[in-house]
Amino acid sequence: MSALTLKVAVNLVNEAINAGRGINAAPLTIAVLDSGGHLIALQREDGASLLRPQIAIGKAWGAIALGKGSRLLAVDAQQRPAFFAALNSMGQGSVVPAPGGVLIRDQAGEVLGAIGISGDLSDVDEQVAIKAVQALDLKADAGVVA
Repeated sequence: MSALTLKVAVNLVNEAINAGRGINAAPLTIAVLDSGGHLIALQREDGASLLRPQIAIGKAWGAIALGKGSRLLAVDAQQRPAFFAALNSMGQGSVVPAPGGVLIRDQAGEVLGAIGISGDLSDVDEQVAIKAVQALDLKADAGVVA
């Protein structure tokens, strides 16, 4: 696969919703971005709270922008706060450095895009994102898994 299609993005969203319901996660919002950081699909479950779409997009966008899962971005943000302040200034506040943003790679390791999830604890968001990507026989790159 050389590009993330709408069909694949919608399937990722559906798999994430199923995975979230399977573990009784809080209502989730799922965003899927292509490798250029453009939004392909976004779904917000009933009951998901305010700002969840922006947070989900920010987790995925940060992963695409820096080429690593948002769990690693969280570590980087703690170690290099000035860099992340500048990054968020340049990106108009678009980077959310918290687990739940996972790169989507094809079997050859090429980045196709990213999935960002928000709604539960960040570790749960990340777990659901990984399950969704793996369900479609793609590689989930969260960086470091808890």
